[in-house]
Amino acid sequence: MRHSTSRNLYRYWNEVRGDRIAPRRFEIEPSRISHLLPETFILEAVDEGNLRYRLAGTRLTEQFGQEFRGANFFHHWIGLERGTVMSKLSEVMRSGSVAVIATEALCSRGRKASFEFVVMPLVHTQGSIDRLLGAGSCINPPAWLGQEPLVRQRLIDVRIISPEQPVSLKLPELSPPAEDPPPFFSHVRNARIVRQDRRQFRVYDGGLLTRGTET
Repeated sequence: MRHSTSRNLYRYWNEVRGDRIAPRRFEIEPSRISHLLPETFILEAVDEGNLRYRLAGTRLTEQFGQEFRGANFFHHWIGLERGTVMSKLSEVMRSGSVAVIATEALCSRGRKASFEFVVMPLVHTQGSIDRLLGAGSCINPPAWLGQEPLVRQRLIDVRIISPEQPVSLKLPELSPPAEDPPPFFSHVRNARIVRQDRRQFRVYDGGLLTRGTET
């Protein structure tokens, strides 16, 4: 990894992951990576061809000249390059590996800026990998960057790397959901249903007696 943001985010992700295939989404604490947040993003797997930005850092959006939230991560790639990136990120989600992507981002006038993306798996719901944590960093930003929107990316290289620590390929254990409050108070749940003709009544045993006893 060429950029310090990529290395530092990977190091943090690896620390939180421990011996598991991936950390949970809500184990990622923004306060611990606050210096990386301007270049950090989170993707949601919508379907095979759509990794939707849930969050994107301000520096990344400013450099590309567009709002990423809700956009498809694959939008800037076309043709075979798009298929290659899609295939590699599918592998990340299947195996818990990490992708490092080198690109040239181009504006409409053909000027180029080199970027490095690092993408790592996260567990969000149902014990499956359906989120990705990543960062996009410009290598030696040119002076014009941020003045013209970047409209497409050209793939230079994409590598899949294995986490540094041996993993057991187990997913994070999901915390049991908080116990939902009962839909009714206990005396309501214990009520008897009485039907007469077309009408229905709910009868609470001991209501007046209980109230009189308490007084």
